[in-house]
Amino acid sequence: MSEASPGVDPASYLQRLLDGGVLIATGVDGVYGRSAAFEDVVERLDALITRAGRNDGAEVLRFPPAITQRDFEMSGYLHSFPHLAGTVHSFCGDERAHREILRCVGEGEDWTAGQKIAGLVLTPAACYPVYPVMAKRGGLPGQGRLVDVYSYCFRREPSLDPTRLQLFRMREYVRLGTPEQCLEFRETWLERGQALIASLGLPLEIDVANDPFFGRAGEIMAENQRRQKLKFELLIPVADPARPTACLSFNYHSDHFGQVWDIRTPDGALGHTACVGFGMERITLALFKHHGLDPAAWPEAVRAALWSRDRTPAA
Repeated sequence: MSEASPGVDPASYLQRLLDGGVLIATGVDGVYGRSAAFEDVVERLDALITRAGRNDGAEVLRFPPAITQRDFEMSGYLHSFPHLAGTVHSFCGDERAHREILRCVGEGEDWTAGQKIAGLVLTPAACYPVYPVMAKRGGLPGQGRLVDVYSYCFRREPSLDPTRLQLFRMREYVRLGTPEQCLEFRETWLERGQALIASLGLPLEIDVANDPFFGRAGEIMAENQRRQKLKFELLIPVADPARPTACLSFNYHSDHFGQVWDIRTPDGALGHTACVGFGMERITLALFKHHGLDPAAWPEAVRAALWSRDRTPAA
């Protein structure tokens, strides 16, 4: 039932979703409301991911979609992705400043000049709040740590491709420990992730990838990331069949966050980290693309995978 065909404009799939009431336009590219049917699929996908990792003993943590300005600056995100970051600003003025804001609004002028940063930055990836929290607990135990985290995230990249949202949800499992523990975790989830997506009747491929680093220095960082195979992505054709969408990512950060937060293993070595990230909207959009806009008409096997409380995809 796939609707994919060569040369499809990604915006045409967006228009189909809007016309079908699956997404709701807000007037800003990459920011959409979601229908009840869309949210139901997201919730069932979330439950499926939970079942896939339920025997691993992950600690469940949930954070609001913002991190402190200090933690954000320490993370190094600005060095690599300044073009994607979003900050939270608020009015901090007096009555005179308030009157000036109202005047600007009334005359159609920019009213944001008086806004000041509120000490918060929108979360760029669900795992970012995890590392400072783990660091405050002290050294890692011998078995390391495993965290289940889920959050709305923000990245400033407006687009008519419905899979490239500015506000989206990311479900992650985050591993902290030795290099061996982190690499084993990533290999396990490479298998599990493929099994999970295959159980949903979606075409997929795995490829070495890189993050969208900024500037000329970023080109070198991207090349090094690919050469060292630090990042893999699970790709599914969605809005543009010629350019499959990354719906899952499998990342090995080496000791980057261990250095930033001084996270140590029991022998005093820097802790390494890895994570698997599920793009919840992207996978959901892939399901609507390949199986149609009415979930009630989806193939029996797909509905069984999503609507069963006990079924877990084989790894």
